[in-house]
Amino acid sequence: MSGADEGVDPVTLEVLRNACVAVAEEMNATLVRTSYSPNIKDRRDCSCALFDVVGAGEDAAAEMISQAENIPVHLGAMPYSVAAAIEAYPPSELQDGDAILLNDPFHGGAHLPDMTLVTPIFVEDELVAVAANRAHHADVGGGRAGSVAADSTEIFQEGLRVPPVKLYDGGDPVEDVFDLLLTNVRTPDERRGDFRAQRAANRTAVERVRDLAARHGLGTLQAATTEIKAYAERRMRAEIDELPDGTVEFEDRLDDDGQGTEDIRIAVAVTVDGDELVVDFEGTSEQVPGAINAPLAVTASATYYAVRCVTDPDVPPNAGTYRPIEIRAPEGTVVNAQPPAAVVGGNLEISQRATDALLGAFGEEAPERSVAAAQGTMNSVTFGGTNREGEPFAFYETIGGGYGGRAGADGMDGVHAHMSNTLNTPAEVLETVYPVRVQRYAFRPDTGGAGEFRGGLGLQRDIEVLTDGVAFSLLADRRRHPPYGLAGGDAGAVGEDYLTRADDDPRTIPGKSTHDLDTGDVVSIRTPGGGGFGDPSDRDSEAVARDLRLGKVSATTVKQVYGLDPTELDD
Repeated sequence: MSGADEGVDPVTLEVLRNACVAVAEEMNATLVRTSYSPNIKDRRDCSCALFDVVGAGEDAAAEMISQAENIPVHLGAMPYSVAAAIEAYPPSELQDGDAILLNDPFHGGAHLPDMTLVTPIFVEDELVAVAANRAHHADVGGGRAGSVAADSTEIFQEGLRVPPVKLYDGGDPVEDVFDLLLTNVRTPDERRGDFRAQRAANRTAVERVRDLAARHGLGTLQAATTEIKAYAERRMRAEIDELPDGTVEFEDRLDDDGQGTEDIRIAVAVTVDGDELVVDFEGTSEQVPGAINAPLAVTASATYYAVRCVTDPDVPPNAGTYRPIEIRAPEGTVVNAQPPAAVVGGNLEISQRATDALLGAFGEEAPERSVAAAQGTMNSVTFGGTNREGEPFAFYETIGGGYGGRAGADGMDGVHAHMSNTLNTPAEVLETVYPVRVQRYAFRPDTGGAGEFRGGLGLQRDIEVLTDGVAFSLLADRRRHPPYGLAGGDAGAVGEDYLTRADDDPRTIPGKSTHDLDTGDVVSIRTPGGGGFGDPSDRDSEAVARDLRLGKVSATTVKQVYGLDPTELDD
């Protein structure tokens, strides 16, 4: 939208800034309300953003001007998808009603289940903006139902890989593209419905941007979006300038890749130089055979998110916000994997561990700005097969855990942390839509790391399958390397996973594994807690008593860790 010379008064600028945010939020409301799958409708595994168009012709580019408060791992990577769409379809090849679909991780995507739809917005025959949304589809083909398999070793096994392609042309569905997509998935009706919901969300943005242009004038709107980005850049530079100059290094590790490679290193060096910041991942492990590699877009998402965590949250998130931040991620590493690497878990696990490493680095210099490690995994679970009516189903969810303690507050219990930010699927929804039964859904006592401010508790979710021939996949981490504490706090508990066959005892299963299940089999996913913040000896005795009363800590922990007599604590 840039290119106009007229200025915008501060009041109008603030009105239009908030209006652009409202557009993205309304897009998301439309997507959630009209989607078919529980993964989007109930878990809200989707994100929306609005971009303006800078330059013209082959030099045209799109820059994010607003986003809905959705999934960090989606939003930081969304600009890469929009750039790939515009590179494939420059403005001269676009018309009103077009919509471009893509999911290729090596051309703007993150992992294959995340389908991004990009829609151009024309005002008075001029391309002035772009609407984009990303939604996690519960199945996009591949070797395993749910398309999030712990045993994939190359991208070709993970599902249908879609380069930028028109899904709608001038408002009409491109039927051969639809046919190609739906023929290669296990749940075509659900996928068709979710694609339509994505289109509806973007069409909402088209109408709202045109309304804004009509009300305020196209020139004013264009000038405003340029200034919105410049304002965000000034704010972010001021925030970075307040951080101590110098370089801080930190490293964290993933347990394994599910294919025999263990202790996968995420190394980061954060350098602050005045009002600019460089994040360097030199020293990170090379890409691995298993499915946890991440494309650069995912690593960028983690970087931008972590920087925003330690700076003023009121800085508007847009393209200007990230101009002072440089990312260096060596090609061929797990944070910048190259084809044909398997990447489905990189979006889930590398994104979390990169965030942990970055927040750990910031915590070394400014712990009051940072937070102890959260559970550090998305605990991705997929079930797929045929239900009792003979219809195929594919169920996917991530499971929450403990959030890290931070200065002044305990970590939250049983939540999706950092790069996920989805909801836990209600047990009632799972049991209504899929042939499963939730036997247990509860907090895990004593899993939050001790500290002046305790880490959050992990969850236990036990799911029984009610039909034969169910393919189950688990892709999780922090089963060996616990979430670290900060400023003297203790680490959170690691996760654990069990499989109980009908008429048999529970047995431990790896955090990255696949299994064939039959009626009566039960999987138990027990997620990590968050790290504690501050010396446990400084914790207020009333807080310890409250935790004991609520069953969040045991009497043994109260005595051994906090040095208090549980029988003497005042209720």
